[in-house]
Amino acid sequence: MKVFLNPGHCPGVDCGAVNNDYGVTEAAIVREVGDMVGDYLRKAGCEVKLLQSDNLAGESPNYPNVCSSANNWPADVFVSLHCNAAASEQANGTECLVFSHWSASDRLAACIQSQIVNSLGTLDRGVKEGPRLIVLHNTIMPAVLVELAFISNDVDCQKLIDRKKDFAAAIARGVTDYIQERGE
Repeated sequence: MKVFLNPGHCPGVDCGAVNNDYGVTEAAIVREVGDMVGDYLRKAGCEVKLLQSDNLAGESPNYPNVCSSANNWPADVFVSLHCNAAASEQANGTECLVFSHWSASDRLAACIQSQIVNSLGTLDRGVKEGPRLIVLHNTIMPAVLVELAFISNDVDCQKLIDRKKDFAAAIARGVTDYIQERGE
């Protein structure tokens, strides 16, 4: 199984959401988690490529390059990692987004969502459709955008800081659960 990992945003170019109270950025957190997910999946026998959003074409960030890299490899599954944020500091939890429900992407998302929520005790915000998201719209394999937790919520942010390894292990287990369900 070939798994393409995309930690969202780009340190130094587009840091994504920020929690100034904790001094953390979405881009940095998801890069660390992504590296660990890759390590876990390689140990489980998967072939892994990781590409954080970049600015190779002078755009900030260059999502089409991420999508074309995954499509041209070609990956069997695509997982984009993000931290959610909201104006309300009360917003919290984990959610996964897919292009559409009732698809292989939906099943992959359900596996990842279940592992994160059950392992870390985050609020289950469910699997949602996000057909306009570039990384879901422009990829040709089952693709999921994972919103690990809310960087703007103090409790969630502390989990993002202290439990990166647990998030990574849960995501990797979700991917391997999906692979087992498919019988590969």
